[in-house]
Amino acid sequence: MTDTITTTDQATAPRGAVLDDAHIGDIKGALGTIRLDDDAPRQGLSAKLKTLLAIVGPGLIVMVGDNDAGAFATYGQAGQNYGTHLLWTLLLLIPVLYVNQEMVLRLGAVTGVGHARLILERFGKFWGAFSVIDLFLLNALTLVTEFIGITLASDYLGLPKVASVVLAAAIIVASAFTGSFRRFERIAIALCAGSLLLIPIYFMIHPKTSQMAHDFVVPNMPGGSGQLATVMLLIIGIVGTTVAPWQLFFQQSYVIDKRITPRFMKYEKADLWIGIVVVVVGGAALMGFSAAAFAGTDGFGNFTDAAGIAKGLAQSSGHLAGVLFAIALLDASIIGAFAVSLSTAYAIGDVFGIKHSLHRGIGGAKGFYAVYAGLVAVAATIVLIPGSPLGLLTQGVQTLAGVLLPSATVFLLLLCNDKAVLGPWVNGPRTNAFTAAVIGVLVTLSIILTASVLFPNITANAILQILAVCGVIGVLTAGYSFTRRRTATKEDPIDRTGRDEWRMPALETLTKPTMSTTRKIGMTALRSYLLVAMILVVIKIVEVALGH
Repeated sequence: MTDTITTTDQATAPRGAVLDDAHIGDIKGALGTIRLDDDAPRQGLSAKLKTLLAIVGPGLIVMVGDNDAGAFATYGQAGQNYGTHLLWTLLLLIPVLYVNQEMVLRLGAVTGVGHARLILERFGKFWGAFSVIDLFLLNALTLVTEFIGITLASDYLGLPKVASVVLAAAIIVASAFTGSFRRFERIAIALCAGSLLLIPIYFMIHPKTSQMAHDFVVPNMPGGSGQLATVMLLIIGIVGTTVAPWQLFFQQSYVIDKRITPRFMKYEKADLWIGIVVVVVGGAALMGFSAAAFAGTDGFGNFTDAAGIAKGLAQSSGHLAGVLFAIALLDASIIGAFAVSLSTAYAIGDVFGIKHSLHRGIGGAKGFYAVYAGLVAVAATIVLIPGSPLGLLTQGVQTLAGVLLPSATVFLLLLCNDKAVLGPWVNGPRTNAFTAAVIGVLVTLSIILTASVLFPNITANAILQILAVCGVIGVLTAGYSFTRRRTATKEDPIDRTGRDEWRMPALETLTKPTMSTTRKIGMTALRSYLLVAMILVVIKIVEVALGH
């Protein structure tokens, strides 16, 4: 059975720039339905709760999907090697998570057009290709890490590797091939509930709450000056696994596919906050119980992989703790594979103009489903090849995601300041200032990483000097931007009246934006630097893997 797209679903729908008829109609969520013609105000707690339940999905799935196999390895490594001293990174990433995902949520609900299509249409093929190619390559590698997680979990549970990978791939493909958006979302949310297994593991290991509370709010750089380069590599990995580029493409397209419009923006923001709470609690629990399980043992400081975490938990608190962790890892890997595969299939549908919606059956969107299934099949095949450098891939993907994030965030920031695209929904000055600061911090981290590769014996003082120089440059840039904005008299204030009904017009009717010479130079410099940083990340990871 597949959902049919009826004319009643599409009645009175604001067409705007929506590219696929399947993206217009009733909201058919896992936990409720909102009819297209239901425009009554939500009054009373019961009505608001029912609306929230129907909307819940995009924010929750994109956040929990990011606590995937790579996150288990990255957070576990932080806990096993450095205790809870890096917990503060999660606190700092909360506003980054919200601001980035709130911007793509706005873009999806207001424009009706996927992230990849918007980038290509507004910046042209030359500039857009950088962002889209980054996504395709990084997603393909990320999907491989999800199947690495599946193999590690199945091996710990004593299940045959080949059969486990094939069965997991079949489940991932079959869940999307139902032709029903609602059925897919119900499966995805059930898997999100599975991530809560991390909570009983936390209480079984019972790390010190006071120490975790302290390290969550007080920044600390463990390891001393001799390990600063390795610690910085791990911090960039934490950033990359917590705020990954694929999230931007996934949530924007998923919001569109769920048919969410600006009228339900506040409910979707609540959905996003629910997801952020789940992902931060899960990440903190992972880091906390990994630290407690290995404290005072020979395994402390000697991370291997997620399966090693499961063994350490079993030795510390019994076989059940290890089994629950392996099941949680398996669950996280599958939902991560869902999200990453779907993100890529949506983006390819955007770029090549093919029908791409979970509301359509296989016959109505053959290319979309072929891309989805093809990616899953290739990733599953790679992990079954004997001798594949699986551990190297897992660590490398998270770090590369952190290095590429500044580029993705720059395009996001430019789109959210494009008045033709967002009209009364464009960014305010506070969001712009915060996002610009985030980009500056991410670039600074990658500069430190680059320096640590070029100069393996870099000292703590040298790293502090890099931070100071980048900070001064950031302050000067912010001052210049503020002064320029104050002196610009031609720019009208933003009129935000009636924005709940405003949708972006059809893309072909929009005037193409002009990119200034200064912006071209800046973007070229950023892309060139990040390309160099990517190469150096690979070098650094290989060095770490070889024990140099």
